[in-house]
Amino acid sequence: MSTAARTGGPDALYARVEAAVEGTAYRLRRTERGFDLSADVPQASRHRSQLHTYRVEVRAAEQAYVMTDVVRTESRGPGGVRGTTVASGRSRYTTWSTAADGTGRQRFSSADGHRLIRGAAAELGWREVRPTGQQVALVCGAVGGLLALGTLIALGAVFLL
Repeated sequence: MSTAARTGGPDALYARVEAAVEGTAYRLRRTERGFDLSADVPQASRHRSQLHTYRVEVRAAEQAYVMTDVVRTESRGPGGVRGTTVASGRSRYTTWSTAADGTGRQRFSSADGHRLIRGAAAELGWREVRPTGQQVALVCGAVGGLLALGTLIALGAVFLL
């Protein structure tokens, strides 16, 4: 075992994920802030392709990481018209399709990649930090819920008096 793997640093996390994806359809690539784990999502149509990337930002000083899903979908329509959408955040979905060559059924679950990364990080004692956008959404949801509750209480007090 290398020194990096024993110390539990960013290289150890990368090495664990790399070992876990060996022999699978996942592709691993280092980035400036961590790494990207990507997989092609099987599609029923040959006119559509989808790439799911788990973008992992490593915060070595905190022994923490932030995982963000980036889903890029490309469609080809009549006359060669192309369309591309990119969704970022946390995506949870499962797809099933028959291979374009008819060889059989294929499955992709975004949860599998999440489990793979979380498992490798847990072995090293790393913790996951929610992306900023998700934290903001939770705060906004809580504030909205409290405002709705306050409104209901105020309406109840007005109509009961």
